[in-house]
Amino acid sequence: MPGSGPLAGLRVVELAAIGPAPYACMMLADLGAEVVRVDRADGARSFAAWHTVLDRGRRSIALDLKDPRAVEVVLALVRRSDVLIEGFRPGVAERLGLGPDACRAANPRLVYGRMTGWGQDGPLAQTPGHDINYIALTGALDAIGRAGGPPVPPLNLLGDFAGGGMLLVNGVLSALYERLSSGQGQVVDAAIVDGVSGMLGMLVGMTGDGQWHEARGANLLDGGAPFYDVYACADGGHVAVGALEERFYRALLDGLGLAETPLPDRADQANWPELRRRFAERFATATREEWTARFEGTEACVTPVLGLAEAARHPHAVARRGFLSTAGLHQPAPAPRFGRSEAPEPAAAPAPGEHTRAILAECGLSADGVEELLSAGAARSSAGPGPR
Repeated sequence: MPGSGPLAGLRVVELAAIGPAPYACMMLADLGAEVVRVDRADGARSFAAWHTVLDRGRRSIALDLKDPRAVEVVLALVRRSDVLIEGFRPGVAERLGLGPDACRAANPRLVYGRMTGWGQDGPLAQTPGHDINYIALTGALDAIGRAGGPPVPPLNLLGDFAGGGMLLVNGVLSALYERLSSGQGQVVDAAIVDGVSGMLGMLVGMTGDGQWHEARGANLLDGGAPFYDVYACADGGHVAVGALEERFYRALLDGLGLAETPLPDRADQANWPELRRRFAERFATATREEWTARFEGTEACVTPVLGLAEAARHPHAVARRGFLSTAGLHQPAPAPRFGRSEAPEPAAAPAPGEHTRAILAECGLSADGVEELLSAGAARSSAGPGPR
């Protein structure tokens, strides 16, 4: 699958997983890498429907990794690839015969990316978990929520995708850059707890400086400040306010019609409840669209809170071509943008085993060898006879 984009020519082997690992491979594919996903021979995939967008832009080979012949196929892929990414619990890839030692023996230049929640070592390494568990132990979850209420899970964006998938991509690309000088690949141990902890750096610094309080909803950026919060409008819609700097705050007051009204000093947190009450009263007098129009073109940092479908239709998203439709599926466009090496529109997600025959042939198997693996159940093709 030759392509363009800044990572054109990079070959990636993906051992099918869920969440952050597919997201990382989607990003690499979006940037032009050739990604081959190794699916189960029975075609089963956990949360397959949820991963339709995350699975875009690659090809699929279906193999029974309990069969040594199938493992040899993966190692053949590894010999001609730059990166392998797996999202198993520590030790699983080794038991399959596809751990770092086996893969890097086949290709010493291979960058071996490992995606887990807890990391490859430590007392929790073998403990199952999901995004909410990982961010809970970093302190991030405890910091999110309304005053007097419980912590609120921020979907699974913070752990799986930002602290997990993006961290893995960063690690893989860093290892590839290092390979330019060393000539050697290496293992990248990407743990969600590490990624989320790194993103908490500013808040950790603020805590040490006495600028961040343990109580939820009592801080500058957690909804505690009335000038950095969400307000309900007359029609039940909401607007987001981020008027942190003084000139933005002045623009907020002007848009609310409060510029000439005596208000308590916002620098004193004791005044925040009263300011919030005043702001809430004003926002409740008009609809979301009316407030959007009133603040448009100002420096007040007031924006409508949009639903997912609305966000895709917003004029800014439309102007930047932020969303696209592939095979009838509406989805976010690849990002970031590049001045010279834009990747093409990503291909639709493959069915498990859709490209098995073609990939086996690329690994050097004869036509009879391909049919032998398929007949034995070591491999499976979801396509008809002939290359795909």
